[in-house]
This record gives sequence, C-alpha cells and structure tokens, in this order.
Amino acid sequence: MTTLFKTAALAALLCGTALSASAQQLTMGLAAEQSSIDPQFSRTGNNQNTSNMIFEELVKFDRNLQISPGLATEWTNLDPLTWQVKLREGVTFQDGSPFTADDVIFSLERAPNVPNSPAPYSDMVSNIDKLEKVDDLTLKITTKIPDPALIEDIGRVFIVSKAASDGKATEDFNVGTAAIGTGPYKFVSWTPGEDLKLQAYDGYWGDKPEFKDVDIKFISNDAARVAALLSGAVDLIDSVPPADTTQISSGGDFTILSEPSGRVVYLALSMRGDTAPGVTDLQGKPLTVNPFKDERVRKAVSLMLDRQLIVDRLLGGAGVPAAQIVPEVLGGYAADLQPQAPDPAEAKKLLADAGYPDGFGITVVSSNNRFPGDAELAQAIGQMLTRGGLKVNGVQVFPYNVYSKDATAGAYGAFVFSLGSSTPTAAPMLGSLIRTYDKEAGTGAFNRMRFSSPEFDAALSKAQSEFDLDKRNELLAEATRIAFAKTPIVPLYWQKIDWAMKQGLTLEAGLSEYTLPQNVRTAK
Repeated sequence: MTTLFKTAALAALLCGTALSASAQQLTMGLAAEQSSIDPQFSRTGNNQNTSNMIFEELVKFDRNLQISPGLATEWTNLDPLTWQVKLREGVTFQDGSPFTADDVIFSLERAPNVPNSPAPYSDMVSNIDKLEKVDDLTLKITTKIPDPALIEDIGRVFIVSKAASDGKATEDFNVGTAAIGTGPYKFVSWTPGEDLKLQAYDGYWGDKPEFKDVDIKFISNDAARVAALLSGAVDLIDSVPPADTTQISSGGDFTILSEPSGRVVYLALSMRGDTAPGVTDLQGKPLTVNPFKDERVRKAVSLMLDRQLIVDRLLGGAGVPAAQIVPEVLGGYAADLQPQAPDPAEAKKLLADAGYPDGFGITVVSSNNRFPGDAELAQAIGQMLTRGGLKVNGVQVFPYNVYSKDATAGAYGAFVFSLGSSTPTAAPMLGSLIRTYDKEAGTGAFNRMRFSSPEFDAALSKAQSEFDLDKRNELLAEATRIAFAKTPIVPLYWQKIDWAMKQGLTLEAGLSEYTLPQNVRTAK
C-alpha cells in the first residue's frame, strides 16, 4: 500500500515555493504530464489538456461536449460529399501572424503523419479526400463518403501555424520554437518531470484569461499532490483521491468540485498476435495460442469482475459501472446494455468450453498516475481474476508516459486503459477504439487490442453516413450492441472526477475532464 505523507515539507520539496492565486499568478498541481507540447503528437487526455491551453480547434466543446464556433464560425454541407468552412476573422497566432486557411489545411494534412505518435489523430481526418483553399478565410473539404459529423471530427484537430511548424519536428515544439498557437496562453518553458510555465497572450481573440502567469507542477503521487495543496504550494489540483475529499474540504480553506465524466475505464485483452504477452500456462510457460482471440474467454474475464464493488470500495462511489463506451447523456448510448453481475460459475464454464478448464496464467498491467486509483484498480482486477479461476502471475504498473507507448506497441496482453469522450456522440470513440485497425486508412487508432469485426465496421459506417441525427444515434446504438456482443473490451466504469482548490477560486469543468487555467476564476 502507498504511504500517505501529507506534509508541507514534502510539498515544498516537490513543488518549490508558489505564489498565492492572484490576478497575476496561478499555480496548479496536475497528476499527469503531457508527453509532448506538439498538439498533434498524441490524442491522450494529458496531452490534449495541455494543448488546449496554447492551441485551439475549429470548434469549441462545452461542458456537455456540444459544439459551438471556434476558429471556424460556419460550416455548410453543400452536397453529401462537400463542405464549406468559414474561418474566424481577426485571429492571430502568438507571434502576431494572421490565422488563415493555409494553417488549417497544413494542420489537417500534418495530423495523421506525426512521427512516432502513440495515439495519432488519423481517425479524425481519415475521410478527407481533398482540401481546397477558397480564400484566406474559406476552405472547401471533399470527403470520401458522406460524413455528417465531419466538423466534429476535424474540429478536434489542434491548429498549428504553418509558418512556425512547416519542416519542424515534435522536438521543436517541446523547446518552444514551433509552439505557436492561437490559444489564450503562450508557451514559456517546459522542464520534463517538473513543470510547465505559461503566460497569457495579450492578443487572444476570445475571453481573456484572468491569470497572467501560470505554473503547472506535475505531481503524479496522489499524497504529494494533496500535500502541495494543503501546504499552499499550489492553488488547485486535479485527480483528487476520493478518500481525501472529506479531509480537504473539512477545514473550510478549500473547496471540492465533483463532476461526472465521459471517460470509460476498461480492461483491454490483446488479440493482435498468435500469442499474448504475459499469458502463460499454469507452469508459467508462454501459451502458444492466444486465448483472448476467443470471445468466450473475453466474456469469461468480464464475468469475473465486480464493477459495483470496484466503484463502491475502491472509488468510494466516484464512478458509474459501465457496459459500453459512452454514458447515457451522449448519442449512441444503448440503454439495454447494462453491466452484468459477476458470475464465476458461468465464467468457468466459458473457459472450459474454450479449452481452458483449469484457466491459464495472466499478468495485469496498468499505469500508476493516469487517473485516481489506477494502480490499485489493477491490483483489484488481479484479485478478482484469481477468484474467477485464472492464475495471476503478477500485476505491473508504470508511469503513464512510458506505459502508453508500450501499450500502443503491443507490449501487454491484459492492460488497464481509459478513453474520454470528446464529442456529442459515440461515433469517434467507437471508430478509434473498436473499429478494425488500418494504419493506411487511418482507422482504429486506439484499437490497441486489434479487435476486428466486419459486421461492426459495416454497422458503424452506416451510422456515420446518416445525416438525420436521431437515426444516426439509433444506428450508433445498434453498432454498439453488435460490438459488445463480442466483448471487444471489458468496460469497467465511467469516472467521476474531483478537483480541489483554495477558497475563492472557481473552475469550469465538464465531461472532457480538462483542467485549464483559462477556466479558473476568482469567485465573485
């Protein structure tokens, strides 16, 4: 078990001295550090959180993930395959250069081609056939097939400056050379493993942020992050452990903000090879056949897990048991898909039917700083799988920046991951997480399991081509039913997120879970 050291001395050691929140200075303590400042390097939540401070997208997403104009002010479907997009006038990049259609075209073309991306934006632009500049503030987009949700997809690609980025590598963003966006904050410096410093951009076109200077401390250890807040070393923290919320709020000096999220936490079972890493026979020798390719085995694993117990005991109620990808507030939710109660007897029968009457060996792997309790969750899953009839050879946890790269590379057989909703419907999540992986086509970018179902792919394509929103959502729900009949992943729960901050501060948050300095205000 992790020992809790909630002392001012530890906070000062990890964070240094921070100024109190004022109109000039804000210091935040965040659990997960970005792997790059390049906003197109990775679609993981920690990277997107940072990118939203410096860069912007064509549309804005509100707390419930509904869209409104951003860098694009209008989008018109001229015919089933053609869109015209009007861009916002008067926007400048942080070096003073004007924002134009050239930057949008450059960004959309660059997005799927960033070298070594562990979570590429390829899904978002895979249906683009042609990009044409009409004038400086207008572009025409031709799609390969009808795409009613095009603006939601390309609207999640961060726009970079062509002049500052053309010919530059991800490393140039990390040192600030290419980190030129249109967002409310300018990049100042990044010391990996320590902090990110930002400064408000005076020429920002939108609502001006309240704080001029922002210092983001990266504190992956839960106890140390809480200690930093309690000691005054930081003004606000994210990913508050559920067990600490009462203590933090009890003295009256701090407030807790709790919000439901669209992030599903799941167990992934690798189907990408003839063998699965960490999967062995009962004597510890690697199995020559990958059991996770059998949907009966995947179903058996799902039936070994008690989701409600995880939410109640491990999370202190800060979650909602899940049986699909998106919660019911988003389009494509299938109301009839509900979490099953654990059924060890049925799980053992399914294992026996699949040829594993005595089970097999398995190693459970997880991050240890991506979301509250991720390492503890892996331990709990290991215990439940042991009771369900599998031999758990071990539980391994790693820092997220290392873990996510290895998971994408296929290094793990059974691993805990999460994916957050970022649009009004399930379509992008279904497409990136469950659709058949095809690097050339740009589909299945997050399908680290390499699940594949032609029936599901066809159902999803049909849904994505439907322009009537109600019909599209019905078709997305049907595609979800088709997929989850085969247990492509083992959904566990949707997170509830807690933030803590000094009295006098407020934070606007929502389903996206972002912790953004431009959304922090002093209470009126």
